[in-house]
Amino acid sequence: MDIVGQLRARVGAVPRAFARRESRRFLHAAKTCRTTQNRTLLSLLALNSGSRFSRDHRLDGVRTVSQFRRRLPVADYEYFRPYIEEVKAGRTDALLGEKNRLLMFSLTSGTTAQSKYIPITQRFLDDYRSGWQIWGIQAIDAHPGISSRHILQLSSDYDLFRTPGGTPCGNISGLVAACQKPIVRTMYTVPGVVSKIRDSDSKLYTAMRLAIADRRIGMVGTANPSTLIQLAKLANTRKEDLIRDIADGTLSSAENVPGEVREALRRKISRRGQERARELESIVDRTGSLLPKDFWPETQLLAIWTGGSAGAYLSTLRNYFGQIPIRDHGLSASEGRMTIPVADASSDGILDVTSHFFEFVPEEEYGRQDALVLEAHELEEGRNYYILLTTASGLYRYNIFDVVRCTGFYHSTPMIEFLHKGAHIANITGEKISESQVVHAVRSVIDEMRLTLSHFTVSPVWGDPPRYQLLIERGDVGAPFGDSLAQQVDERLKLLNCEYKEKRATGRLAPMKWMPLPDGTWTAFSKSRRKNSGGSLEQYKHPCLVPDLEFGSKLFVEMAAIGSAAAPETSTLGPTDILPLPEPPREPVRRAG
Repeated sequence: MDIVGQLRARVGAVPRAFARRESRRFLHAAKTCRTTQNRTLLSLLALNSGSRFSRDHRLDGVRTVSQFRRRLPVADYEYFRPYIEEVKAGRTDALLGEKNRLLMFSLTSGTTAQSKYIPITQRFLDDYRSGWQIWGIQAIDAHPGISSRHILQLSSDYDLFRTPGGTPCGNISGLVAACQKPIVRTMYTVPGVVSKIRDSDSKLYTAMRLAIADRRIGMVGTANPSTLIQLAKLANTRKEDLIRDIADGTLSSAENVPGEVREALRRKISRRGQERARELESIVDRTGSLLPKDFWPETQLLAIWTGGSAGAYLSTLRNYFGQIPIRDHGLSASEGRMTIPVADASSDGILDVTSHFFEFVPEEEYGRQDALVLEAHELEEGRNYYILLTTASGLYRYNIFDVVRCTGFYHSTPMIEFLHKGAHIANITGEKISESQVVHAVRSVIDEMRLTLSHFTVSPVWGDPPRYQLLIERGDVGAPFGDSLAQQVDERLKLLNCEYKEKRATGRLAPMKWMPLPDGTWTAFSKSRRKNSGGSLEQYKHPCLVPDLEFGSKLFVEMAAIGSAAAPETSTLGPTDILPLPEPPREPVRRAG
């Protein structure tokens, strides 16, 4: 280890010691799941006691889980929206307790056209950061080389705009970065001010300009693996610009970077890196490309999501980064952090029982009026569940529509892995499109185009980048109307879903395409589904959104197998008409512990 590495290791010694204490505390609490969860629930109820929501639901006197359940239904965001609207206006006591200070709202897409505003309070932030500290120290202890190197962490702005009450709205990752102590910030190669760049291409270029100048990157992390693939592609396609900027100590004037951000980065950017530039040029001369696996040879770990559809990116990711160990971030969302992974190459993690109170509905019972609801310690290994959260942000028995699997236990606390969003939500890169949004988008465009449409289905399809496809029979809408319809639905979804808009703007999702089906496809599909389920025609509900990445290819195979009108011998329909690019093979995922 060189002198600089020794200094960095010393700088991080204090926060690492603190993180180890946090980790020991958490693992000790996880040994007694039921006791810890009861304590967490009572703590959260006390935190927000006195709020109007708490009074309305008589929560201040709750002392047991059964009492808690009798006072509150399982609910989604719309149940809390009226209270949150008051909090946005500055009346925080509508939902939060007197000592539960509001810091910001985290924005995420909802099931309607309106975004969800998730309150982020001081207690919530403390728990969120504690979870990351536990995750981080587990990762560093498994890969000690990280401690003497830098970390590349991409985050977003927490202060995109303000509510009428003056509260910042944005992404919690930006708030975490802004709250870092100066001693911790020295470990990160991309300053938080980069999140203030609004143009996504310029933001990505600036981040790579700063990061590629540093040879000693020990860990690279961001939530979605598609972002790292995008970053790697940028490094290669703009290698000449990057090498020139590093050699000259500049940031290309062509980038749309605000003046105040350029000024904040001036000292960091202005250092000429001619030696590093020559090293990068040598890599290009030798390999013909500029890829992270070559210009960051000391990287010890990639930190990303690997569960659910994110796992489909892993093979492509390794093409750019090489065979570097990968550790899942854990199941987390704007509403809360749910798991803390403690091993590489595994998408599961220990349920974060000290931060939130969790309940679970068995997948096969979901939607029933009398559905069984379980506490965390009551789960069974190998079974799937919908997960419910009660958090410090004033959300109670909150249905986030995530389907998870119990993979085992750490003492009495379940290990959980994310499988997919619920049946009526599709999510490839974090966009979380709901069936109601799809129906609204398609129907409104059809009305405007004065078209008549019997059935349609929207489904994701793998590609580079992935996208959504609009499956409609040829007789319902022919070219060029089909292509135009898909384009306009794509634009309408951007208006309805802020995260879909962002993923399209950043290139992580390609534009939606029309996939024409032979006439008779949906009739045959309906008959097949009713035959398999035993349901009647009146009970059949056509799926307008199917989250399955392989739905298109499965539909073709199924229709061909039953010899329906959807797949006549003269039909030109083939697997590539519905699934243009095959899904890449997925990395085997090992279950922790």
